[in-house]
Amino acid sequence: MRPPIFITGVPRSGTSMTAGILARCGAFCGETFGPNQFNRKGMFENMEIREKIVKPYMMLNGADPKGQYPLPVLDSLLSLTNLRERIEGIMVAQGYKDGPWFYKCAKLCLIWPIFQYAFPDATYIVVRREDKDIIHSCLRTAFMNGYKTPAGWQGWIDVHKERFAQMKTAGMRCVEVWPTKFVQGDFSEIRALVKEFGLEWNDKAVEGFVSPELWNGGKTDGQSHNC
Repeated sequence: MRPPIFITGVPRSGTSMTAGILARCGAFCGETFGPNQFNRKGMFENMEIREKIVKPYMMLNGADPKGQYPLPVLDSLLSLTNLRERIEGIMVAQGYKDGPWFYKCAKLCLIWPIFQYAFPDATYIVVRREDKDIIHSCLRTAFMNGYKTPAGWQGWIDVHKERFAQMKTAGMRCVEVWPTKFVQGDFSEIRALVKEFGLEWNDKAVEGFVSPELWNGGKTDGQSHNC
């Protein structure tokens, strides 16, 4: 299989939007979670990988499987054997044959050493958003319940940003994108990545997928384009 594309970031930053754009341009992602009230365009996160590998591993390390509280401690992460074989096997079983493929997981940055070990050749798309906008979205989203105050969510965001820095220091290939630009009509960052991965940019599909009206979480119920 080709080296994977991993999409990660602080939850509520636009990881689902970013993954959806890659999927619209032909990248394989397997069987993923569909739309819900908080991600109206779909989550684009592989169901089997999340439920059978990532969440159990988070719990094995004494962390919240949702990646909120408590967070895993890097220095005491347990080993995870055959991670590459298991993930690639799932993708093949779900229909992968060739070409670019991705796995989107906000929690990946929290346990990055095990992915670096299993996939040293991966590219990591690190999705970014302004802290205040992430906090606003968390406070309006029902399943984001690990913290109750802006200060609590800020500390959580800071841990993620620290992990991003660690990933870069460790030599992992990390490329940042800012989906706020996408909803403003600037696709230059993601278009360049799509072409680099050997995919074909699809203007019509992408513009039909990105919905600026969903970006700020809706007026009352937290409906969103991002996760």
